[in-house]
Amino acid sequence: MTFSAVLFDLFDTLVRFDRNRLPEVQINGASVRSTAGHLFPILAPYAPGVDLPRFYEALIWSWREAERLRAADYREVGAPERFGLLFRRLGLEPAGIPSEVLEALLSTHKRYLSQAARFPPEHRALVARLARRYKLGIVSNFDYAPTAHGILERERVSGLFQAVVVSADVGWRKPKATIFEAAFHRLGIGPGDALFVGDRADIDVLGANAVGMAVAWLNPSGESAPPGLPAPEYEIRSLAELSRILGSHG
Repeated sequence: MTFSAVLFDLFDTLVRFDRNRLPEVQINGASVRSTAGHLFPILAPYAPGVDLPRFYEALIWSWREAERLRAADYREVGAPERFGLLFRRLGLEPAGIPSEVLEALLSTHKRYLSQAARFPPEHRALVARLARRYKLGIVSNFDYAPTAHGILERERVSGLFQAVVVSADVGWRKPKATIFEAAFHRLGIGPGDALFVGDRADIDVLGANAVGMAVAWLNPSGESAPPGLPAPEYEIRSLAELSRILGSHG
């Protein structure tokens, strides 16, 4: 099978997220890894009576609620909307929070999440090799596109990708066809021209196969695919195996 483009999932495929790199904060005597300790002082002047433990609970709840909403129809719940859920959980009216406060929350959250994301050197070398022969793109489920773009810029690989499509910008998450089709449009390709590489069988494999793409499922642990899902064309334990799939020019 010949491809002219390779599309990647971002988090847990190209980028590894290490929760231990998040800031440490004490909540009710317990040490947790969270951005809450840096976010709370920003909101505290506008949330009288709210202490750090209550803020942390609301932050965790907002993430879970956003995940519940996303699972219903794959509509993206962007980071600003998620912070709106947080505000309401705390009894605050989102319209009463100044826009500069929301921006400060978003940028602070982005900064510390980005610090926890690592782009392994071997992945950078692989992408650089592939970029000499293929059009490259990223199709990522993520609620705040500046975080994704910032990581790629920090790692000096953003220029290797002709299309970076983030669900926060499109409004829909994988496995919806819309997010894949946005990448096809930006790259000027059809689904049969590209190989998709991702780590989630229920999102990446299902979504890419549904729009007619071949898929390389990144499955480091060798786990079984969930029943009822299509079998990927390829299954790999690491991205290094893409060279075998793509041939000697990969």
